[in-house]
Amino acid sequence: MSHPRIVGLSGSLSAISRTRTLLDGIIGQIRTGSDAGAQIIDVAELGAALGPLRSRDQAPPELEAAFRAVEAADLLLVASPTYKGSYSGLFKHFIDFIDYKALVGRPVGLIATGGSDRHALVVEHQLRPLFAFFVARTLPTALFVPDRAIVDGRVDDPLLRQRIDQLVEEARLVLPARALAA
Repeated sequence: MSHPRIVGLSGSLSAISRTRTLLDGIIGQIRTGSDAGAQIIDVAELGAALGPLRSRDQAPPELEAAFRAVEAADLLLVASPTYKGSYSGLFKHFIDFIDYKALVGRPVGLIATGGSDRHALVVEHQLRPLFAFFVARTLPTALFVPDRAIVDGRVDDPLLRQRIDQLVEEARLVLPARALAA
C-alpha cells in the first residue's frame, strides 16, 4: 500500500521566501503523526523552464514531473504571495498546464501571504474561484498571513496560529485513513 502524498505548490518568485517557509511549516505540521509523504514544488525553481513554455507537450521532464505530482496528490496545498490583489503570474502560468479534470474532488488548502491586510480576501476572491474551476474540494479554512506576522520563519500571532492549526486539522482529516499513525 502506498503512502498518501501531500504536494505543496509555492507560487513565490523568490527561492527563499516567507510564503515557502510558511508552506514548509504547515506541511510539517500536517505530517506529524502520519505516514504521508510530502513534496514541495517551487515555481521559483522552475521559472527558467516554465516561463517560455507554451504547451504542455513541450515541457521538459522536470516540469512534466511537477505537473504530474500536482495532479496525483492526495492533498494539495497551494501558497502564493499576493501581487496586485492576486496570486503570482508564474503560479498561474504553472496552474494553466494542469489537466482540468485531474483535480476534481481533490482536497486543496489555500494559503496566501501579502504586505497588507488589504489583500486578506485574495484567498476567497482569487484562489478559491481558481480551484472551483477545477471542481477541487477546497478546505473550509483558508489562510492569509501578512508578511509582518512571519518573523524568523514563524507565525507567533495567536489568532493566526489558531487558523493555521484549524487548516492543519482539516487537512489531516482529508488524508486517506491509512496515513494516520495507529
